[in-house]
Amino acid sequence: MIKLSDLSAVVADQKDRLFLNKIDLTRNLLGQIPTNLENHALIISGIRRCGKSTLLRQLIKQNTEKVFFINFDTPKLFDFEMKDFELLDSLISESNASFLYFDEIQVVNGWELYIRQKLDQQFRITITGSNASLLSQELGTKLTGRHINKELFPFSFSEFCSFKVVEPNAESYGNYLIQGGFPEYLTFNNPEILSSLLDDILFRDIAVRFGIRDVRSLKRLLIFLISNVSNLVTANKLTHVLGIKSSATVLDFFSFFEQAYLISLMPKFSWSYRAQLVNPRKVYIIDNGLVSTTSASFSSDLGRKLENAVYWSLRQIHKELFYFNENGFKCDFVVCKNNLAIQLIQVCIDLNSDNQTREENGLWAAMEFFKLEKGTILTLNQTDVILKNGKRIDVLPVYNYFT
Repeated sequence: MIKLSDLSAVVADQKDRLFLNKIDLTRNLLGQIPTNLENHALIISGIRRCGKSTLLRQLIKQNTEKVFFINFDTPKLFDFEMKDFELLDSLISESNASFLYFDEIQVVNGWELYIRQKLDQQFRITITGSNASLLSQELGTKLTGRHINKELFPFSFSEFCSFKVVEPNAESYGNYLIQGGFPEYLTFNNPEILSSLLDDILFRDIAVRFGIRDVRSLKRLLIFLISNVSNLVTANKLTHVLGIKSSATVLDFFSFFEQAYLISLMPKFSWSYRAQLVNPRKVYIIDNGLVSTTSASFSSDLGRKLENAVYWSLRQIHKELFYFNENGFKCDFVVCKNNLAIQLIQVCIDLNSDNQTREENGLWAAMEFFKLEKGTILTLNQTDVILKNGKRIDVLPVYNYFT
């Protein structure tokens, strides 16, 4: 049971601490957020510690006079229930706020009904959270389409360069491949920050929320995926490799990891949706900093880290991403829009005599399959053009492609 005095103290303390954060790089997403949004809630989701609080503070600064902020993800509010929104209403009324900012409100059962009520009362509402369920179709039904979704990720390469005050080049991109883009980790360079982040997500966001008792298997699976970034995985194979009871359990764990923004599983391109489901998927980890500090592999494997970084750069722009594998020819990324391929991309640290034939032939095959005239090979620091039968491959440095 929550008391009004306790709730008031939490709100006052959180608002003060929100503006104590010193990491204040303006995020690229800020310019993509619609202003003067009426009758719709703005929902910003992303993995923990990726900078949502900073973005929220930047939004609040635009409307500082009539703002009410509360973060529900605190032990002091663990007992918050639907009925306690009445107490919250009284604090909002006292504040005379017209802009409401709710962080991690999804931990309260029935929160969608409360948001609908506040929208009906003409409040401007922004919600941030660390679970992809905030983007679900179920949410769209409960809010009857009255929401705009945005996703925030760890620093992109351009944001990394701005934060580190370095030029975008092969050297800085090489550092980005190792360090990743979590703001706090880049500030203090302490691996324990990322270890703590993983533990928070595994226990608070997954094990507790979904009632998982076998936390050891959950963590073992995650470490395996991190150690095999950019590789193909299947649930059936992992049940044997890791000794997990059933493939259904592995699939559940996959889903939990994806909801927490820890991983993304990219399917093989196929015209058949069923074929997409049954074929192995490529696993990508949200940030290379986690890979560098957590992987059980003794190899640095910059090639796989480069592919991982390229995936997340593409993922921030596109939702339809696939890999190509037909008749032994492979292409790393098929970027689609409305089910039509629009870009084909191969990724390698450098194009050399050992891999050039394989990389080119995979791309030529994909270009023929999708009837496209152009493909791209992204490397760390090479520029070239390859022509064949009226088709073109551009070899480009990755640091130029995404800046």
